[in-house]
Amino acid sequence: MYTCRECENEINQATEMCPHCGLDLTAPIPGEAAPGAKPSTRKILLRWGILLGVLLGVLWSFLWFVVPERQGDPTALSEARAAESLREARTALVDFASAQGGVYPQQFEAVGERVRLAAQLAQSVNYRIQYTPGPPEADGAIRTFALQARAGNYGFRNFYMDNTGILRATREGRAAASQDPAY
Repeated sequence: MYTCRECENEINQATEMCPHCGLDLTAPIPGEAAPGAKPSTRKILLRWGILLGVLLGVLWSFLWFVVPERQGDPTALSEARAAESLREARTALVDFASAQGGVYPQQFEAVGERVRLAAQLAQSVNYRIQYTPGPPEADGAIRTFALQARAGNYGFRNFYMDNTGILRATREGRAAASQDPAY
């Protein structure tokens, strides 16, 4: 049972008027704030729209600064870097041979820092450089070489270059060779 807020007699819960004192029980209590009106659907949608806009803006800003910029064809860019690394390795080998009287090294690493950097450039785009010295001549000197850049991804070109300086390439799933067309 409930009590009347005016006369404090017990009354039925569904009563709108107190049967004892006649107080209108549906009127708001003086001194208490009236219950606020519910926001309209338009205001609710506006608030959610602003919240969604802010969240999308934050997400877009995050992705703008975090995701690296990609321009052009990634396959073509990788192949161009691999070709550039082969050219740099050949230049380093030719410079080494000119300093050694026209003799190329037995090991690729003997050339030094320049070939290591060229190999790292190729590795950065998933290519592997392989150096193959030519057969030693009668005096034991190596006067020819071959360089290959093998792609780690299917569908990418494989490259071949020898001491002539002609860069050759193939898209077949094999190592490029001297018979392949020039790049």
